[in-house]
Amino acid sequence: MERTYLPVLLLLGFVILNAVLMLGLSALTMRSRPTPIKQEAYESGIPALGDARERFSVKFYMVAVLFIIFDIETVFMIPWGAHYRELSCAVAVGMDGICPPGQVSVFGLMEMLVFIVILFVGFIYVWKKGALQWD
Repeated sequence: MERTYLPVLLLLGFVILNAVLMLGLSALTMRSRPTPIKQEAYESGIPALGDARERFSVKFYMVAVLFIIFDIETVFMIPWGAHYRELSCAVAVGMDGICPPGQVSVFGLMEMLVFIVILFVGFIYVWKKGALQWD
């Protein structure tokens, strides 16, 4: 049992040793000349004008949440599209466990159609509630 973990432990030790050596080497060789300009916060090349703890409108958060929801929808659709034949064949598998050629059921398609319809109904609800209005 201990032999199976030996390569992993060696790799972990090498990674830690490598990180410590690189950090130590950079600390020994760097030239530190702090200036007030170097100590300022840098954001997209624009100097900071106000306090960083400024309140944001709730609309920004709503857009972020909606983006995440529809981004997760895409994350679910990509593997579905890549494995559509296997999902559609799951119902039509023969006795030998192999999908017959040309035999495709609608199981995989209906599965994703239900998912998309639920998300579309949610999108229409959000639209009707005015969450996408930027007034």
